[in-house]
Amino acid sequence: MNRSHAPRRWLPALLAASALLLGGCDREPAGSGGYEIAAAKGSTLARIRARGTLNCAIHTGQLGMSYLDNRGRWQGFFVDYCRALAAAVLGDARKVRFMPVASNKRFTIVQTGEADVLSRTTTWTLTRDTDLGVNFVGTMYYDGQSFLVPRRSGVRLPADLEGASICITKGTTSELNTAEYFERKGLRFQSVVFENPEEAKLAFFAGRCDAMTTDAFTLTVIRLADATHPDDYVVLPERLTKEPVGPVVRSDDEQWFEINKWTLNALFAAEEMGVTRANAARMRMTSRDPEVRKMLGGLPGFGKSLGLDDDWAYRAIEATGNYGEIFDRHITPLGVERGQNKLYRDGGLIYPLPMR
Repeated sequence: MNRSHAPRRWLPALLAASALLLGGCDREPAGSGGYEIAAAKGSTLARIRARGTLNCAIHTGQLGMSYLDNRGRWQGFFVDYCRALAAAVLGDARKVRFMPVASNKRFTIVQTGEADVLSRTTTWTLTRDTDLGVNFVGTMYYDGQSFLVPRRSGVRLPADLEGASICITKGTTSELNTAEYFERKGLRFQSVVFENPEEAKLAFFAGRCDAMTTDAFTLTVIRLADATHPDDYVVLPERLTKEPVGPVVRSDDEQWFEINKWTLNALFAAEEMGVTRANAARMRMTSRDPEVRKMLGGLPGFGKSLGLDDDWAYRAIEATGNYGEIFDRHITPLGVERGQNKLYRDGGLIYPLPMR
């Protein structure tokens, strides 16, 4: 694990965002199963164009993913996805209305049509995909549940926590995942449950628990933002669960789903093809690869099937850069390595679909 401190320019935002962390293993909204989706009149794309803005639901505050900077402007990994999407469909990455939403309201705001897309740490699971009337666009970030422990404890693996007390937030999937893990291993532990993540975090750093558990990314941010000496703590490398997270849209508009799916894929493919924010304008005219020129609008006819013009992917990439650039801008400065979020050719799980 990268144990370096966060760059100095991140520290004010780290402190402001730390109290708002909710993590990816949030509880389900009450009564969400079988939710009736509001009847949609006309296509989502048509409504967005008539409105002139994209309504994007985001996390209420999670450093790296979606947070307010010192100028009061939304920044982050999932924030940039919505900027790329706005550039693709409206021609302007600034035409986004960001809508901070709590975890128990995140699906409802999409189901009712108030938000056009949910772009925050939301895990793709079977029941969410089939019961809520939503479609997951794709996996934008691969994460998993882990543990934060003091370095002096000597703990290197979750199994080393035999008999330990563990701070957990009540009602989250982390609570069940932890119990199931220790049961499978035939190990004992003491669950110390708190009503919200803030209480769990404060208790851990006060020494009331031997470890704290939630998604690894959230633990990394907590370590950097809340520990007096971050190097005194370690996020264990082993993951208890798979937490593939990504954008979500309603399931009643196939065109809008396809636009989102292929905008995300264009960001992946651009990195694979070596297309960056800086060279996209040149490469769409001079690249010897027809797939590159077609994706960037240098060859005609690529946007018609989506109901967009041919420059949609070019605008998205020019607005935010490719996937790797977005990751390096928002996640890498936190000391989080790309790991599974590397391209497949580099040993990761990001596998761009053919842009042809």
